[in-house]
Amino acid sequence: MATEPTQVGVQIEPRDGVSYVRGATDIPLSDATVSRFLLDTVRRFPDRPAVVFREQNIRWTWREFANQVNVLASGLLALGIRAGDRVGIWSPNRVEWLLTQFATARMGAVLVNINPAYRLAELEYALNKVGCKAVIAAEQFKTSKYLDMLQTLAPELADAAPNQLSAAKLPELRAVIRMGDGKTPGMLNFDDVMRTGRDQLDAATLDALEAKLNPNEPINIQFTSGTTGNPKGATLTHRNIVNNARYIAMAMRLTEQDSLCIPVPLYHCFGMVLAVLACVSTGCVMVFPGEAFDPGATLAAVHDEKCTALHGVPTMFIIELDHPDFAKYDFSRLRTGIMAGSPCPIETMKRVVSKMHLSEITIAYGMTETSPVSFQSSTPDPLDKRTTTVGRIQPHLEVKIIDPLGNIVPLGETGELCTRGYSVMKGYWGATRRRARRSSTAGCTPAILPRSTRKATATSSAA
Repeated sequence: MATEPTQVGVQIEPRDGVSYVRGATDIPLSDATVSRFLLDTVRRFPDRPAVVFREQNIRWTWREFANQVNVLASGLLALGIRAGDRVGIWSPNRVEWLLTQFATARMGAVLVNINPAYRLAELEYALNKVGCKAVIAAEQFKTSKYLDMLQTLAPELADAAPNQLSAAKLPELRAVIRMGDGKTPGMLNFDDVMRTGRDQLDAATLDALEAKLNPNEPINIQFTSGTTGNPKGATLTHRNIVNNARYIAMAMRLTEQDSLCIPVPLYHCFGMVLAVLACVSTGCVMVFPGEAFDPGATLAAVHDEKCTALHGVPTMFIIELDHPDFAKYDFSRLRTGIMAGSPCPIETMKRVVSKMHLSEITIAYGMTETSPVSFQSSTPDPLDKRTTTVGRIQPHLEVKIIDPLGNIVPLGETGELCTRGYSVMKGYWGATRRRARRSSTAGCTPAILPRSTRKATATSSAA
């Protein structure tokens, strides 16, 4: 029976043939809140470019971005949103999504990521499961008419005063804030909320609210896919996602001189943490090609914005490489990024490196419940390691693979992957906490669920 190693220290690569690794601890964890994380970057790089939304023709410096965040936070406060309230965001990649992410964090409201593909039953379940007090929604996305679906679930909107909804099917929801110029009965317009926030802006009040926030408090709820039933709301803290973003950015060696093209969705941790918060960590420019992935728009954004980094799942890269206009674009400035979501074929990796100049692209692996990344390759790793492993264990984390009895399995055997450390979620929103099986290893603190688990097979690491 393999047991957890008792020695203290880094164990990047499995030893003695057992499926256990422990990350480095030389770079301390941060206790910054998401709001403080952004403000620190604004202080360092106030006039450097920060945000580009090409479809919406928006370009902001870090100072301009932070000012807009303050305006929205002020507007939400005027609506009665307070720390701990849940605010849903239902939208493709738009600037309103990004502003909502940081405006809620500024005051301590909990951002609830709603999948743009949700239909009526899923939307109703998600809003009620976490008790959203407000939801900010795009008018529609592709064939999904968001406002129509909200009106179907809450027909009371037709006669409700804005911010005073009382709906039988959505009992906790009070405010629906819609994007766009149109007017909808019972709904507020996003621009009007911004206008109110601008008129009532008091930065000192926002600073006082931010100063009271605890980095160990929930700040984000991300729904899992629901493969074991209804979607579960993984509840993440400031400390979870801020630190995960820091170590992700370090693995890519991002700096304020970089610009990251972000075609992955914001509602997913790939967009929100691996992209946005990683950029905030370093002052890297965030470049959004469009509302959803489009290979031509992505290639044009890389070319026009002189991007040095690009994120995507393997399929995205394959579609980009096969685009008929691929040869028209200049990729000479590309260097790094993240390919994740599924294993990358080595031939695809070779094409990405040779044709897109992504010689330092990294591979990442994790799950929503671990904020999300637990493993990531580094920029100098050889191609075979980037295609046959998921990289090295991230700092301040421990991972083991166990059998049904809780014993650590030998390398090469399948089992349940268990993660311990700062990145493990607070829990599933509304779920009863339960005690995990205890380890019999001396010196190992017994884990209390929620503990992140997944079936996996260990091989040698990328080290």
